Amino acid sequence: MPDVVSEIKGAKEASIAMSVLSTETKDSALEAMAKALDFNRKAILEANSKDMAAAQAMLDSGEISKSMYKRVKIDDTKIDGMIAGIRDVIGLKDPVGETMSALDLDDGLTLYQIRCPIGMLGVIFESRPDVVPQIMSLCLKSGNSVAFKGGREALESIRSLFNILRDAAAGAGVPKEAFVLMESRSDIDSILGLHDYIDLLIPRGSNAFVQYIQTHTKIPVLGHAAGICHVYVDSDCDIEMASQVVLDSKIQYPAVCNATETLLVDSAVADRFLPKMLKMFADNGVEVRGDERVCKTCPSAIPASEEDWNTEYGDLIISVKVVDSLQEAIAFINSHSSHHTDAIMTSDMKKAAAFAKMVDSADVFVNASTRFADGYRFGKGAEVGISTNKIHSRGPVGMEGLMIYKYVLIGNGQVVKEYVGKDAKPFKHTPSEKEYPF
Repeated sequence: MPDVVSEIKGAKEASIAMSVLSTETKDSALEAMAKALDFNRKAILEANSKDMAAAQAMLDSGEISKSMYKRVKIDDTKIDGMIAGIRDVIGLKDPVGETMSALDLDDGLTLYQIRCPIGMLGVIFESRPDVVPQIMSLCLKSGNSVAFKGGREALESIRSLFNILRDAAAGAGVPKEAFVLMESRSDIDSILGLHDYIDLLIPRGSNAFVQYIQTHTKIPVLGHAAGICHVYVDSDCDIEMASQVVLDSKIQYPAVCNATETLLVDSAVADRFLPKMLKMFADNGVEVRGDERVCKTCPSAIPASEEDWNTEYGDLIISVKVVDSLQEAIAFINSHSSHHTDAIMTSDMKKAAAFAKMVDSADVFVNASTRFADGYRFGKGAEVGISTNKIHSRGPVGMEGLMIYKYVLIGNGQVVKEYVGKDAKPFKHTPSEKEYPF
């Protein structure tokens, strides 16, 4: 049985070699990974069929939710998406070694701020096996090592994808030790204690799962605890457009974190908007949980509890509330949102501006579905996750969230004593036009 700590140490050591791989090597490896997925479709689907059978038993016994069950499934369309995501990463600029700033402290003394990889990442996730190609491709291009720990409900699929991708990358010159897969449940506790070797943890899964990770480790965590997203339908809106956007936000893929969970409707437009919207929900199997005013309009609606306003359903359920102003909507969102993604439907750009400035969320949309909150759709190639943090990275996180920087100072023998004291030499602190030489 593999020694988890030894493997993580090996990956940490390999992160140095990863940080200096050429762009050509990385892009060749990514193309090899994309081709390997296409070539091995049958093996991937066979592995996934085993997981789906096991996941069905877990669903029947109540061990996993319906949304988690849905996330396990892989089909040819999903594989096509994995391949497209990897090839999008090839097209992204290599961030390693990029000069972020250059400052002449004095003649012949230049300070460079240089982008570099974080180093060793740990990814702990539930259900979705497509996390493996997404994050492995981004880690490779950004020069990071990564250890994966997936849920047992997708064990066979994760193992198949990991082995196919790691072997393809290794064949193109990438250190095989840079990628680690852990499969034992006890490995989670091992990972959480490895703060000397793992530089950043990325948990992906349910609210309870992410909160558990955040509270049981000293390692910095990039993630979000929940996806409680809102759409506010303003009094000044195109009702047809708003209804279509709201429907997409809820039903396009209800199991994911950027699906809308709460709809707020301005009272000035509620009589015209709600009957149409509630019928569309009913026609698409969406259960409505409404406040008192919504329930008067829709007798079939279930009265919403206080808990509903703070719930990520991950299913065809939506809570609906009537509000009396933009200010009330903003206050409600800031109180009940998980600060993930919130949207306004309005034709009044002054109201849109107020909403965009005052809603405290990672993503704020105007007249667009919350389902657009996604690294691939944001042009990042793929995403390592969604972050509601206010430091390092926020929103759909692509390669920029896997990078940090270092300062490189290049001089010709300068010493600090020349710049202190009564006759101290002054610093210039002017932008430098010198190119970074390394």
